[in-house]
Amino acid sequence: MRHCLTLRDFNKDEILALVAKASELKKNPQKLLIDKTLAMIFEKNSTRTRMAFELGITQLGGKALFLSSNDLQLSRGEPIKDTARVIASMVDFVMLRVNSHETLLEFVKYSKAPVINGLSDLYHPTQVLGDLLTIKEYGKKGKIAYIGDSNNMCNSWLIVASILGFELSIATPKGYEIDENVLEFALNEAKKSGAKLNFTNDKFKALADKEVIITDTWISMGQEAEKAKRLKDFEGFIIDEEAMKKAEKEAIFLHCLPAYRGYEVSEEVFEAHSKEIFDEAVNRLFVVKSLLCFLDAHR
Repeated sequence: MRHCLTLRDFNKDEILALVAKASELKKNPQKLLIDKTLAMIFEKNSTRTRMAFELGITQLGGKALFLSSNDLQLSRGEPIKDTARVIASMVDFVMLRVNSHETLLEFVKYSKAPVINGLSDLYHPTQVLGDLLTIKEYGKKGKIAYIGDSNNMCNSWLIVASILGFELSIATPKGYEIDENVLEFALNEAKKSGAKLNFTNDKFKALADKEVIITDTWISMGQEAEKAKRLKDFEGFIIDEEAMKKAEKEAIFLHCLPAYRGYEVSEEVFEAHSKEIFDEAVNRLFVVKSLLCFLDAHR
């Protein structure tokens, strides 16, 4: 049985196959998981993740069950391992959107069903799969810049770029270094794949000649108390028209949303690239379908 906690769980061929299957299901919808059930556990708010998973399993012929952590006995102190043994014994898949990645690791230990990370503090694998499908559809290759926080999106992009052999430049403010474990994995993987990984505190250096520009919020859920400090630390890291001029002329801009205009991206850049951004959002649906089919085939 396979799980999807991070894209480290997949090799290059599997990642490319997931994207290819997503593209196929987008063009030719099929009911491949008739009567299969998906439990969705949410500790964090969600728009795109809930839509993608609930519609994904439904359109494949299955059923989804939304479970807010506030409504479960988890909110009264029931151990994760007990919740896992109950829920995963009744359904075919479990998706969790959690505050801490440790929750996922504990859940997997006791789960009889494949587990999917719908977002954790360390990784956001389904979002990056959606990004890959979008990049493929726009005919871009692998010259990418990520500008912003060293968060779950940064980690996930570093992992996938190192596996697929992309050229990825990451610009973060000083003091926001990348997770050491993720960095070690990526550097080792890059030796095998030929990926070119660059790290800087200069956004313009990272943006130079890139064909895909990616950013994310500077203040993730749960970091609201750090807002004033983060706004100061990230000053100058906005992706605005001046910044986009450093990238390739036909570069696309991606954002996992929600976006905070005037902070990580300007209103002008967001609206100029809104088609790419909302194509990216919708593509979460198709990569989720692909992932569910993959996990079902590897039970």
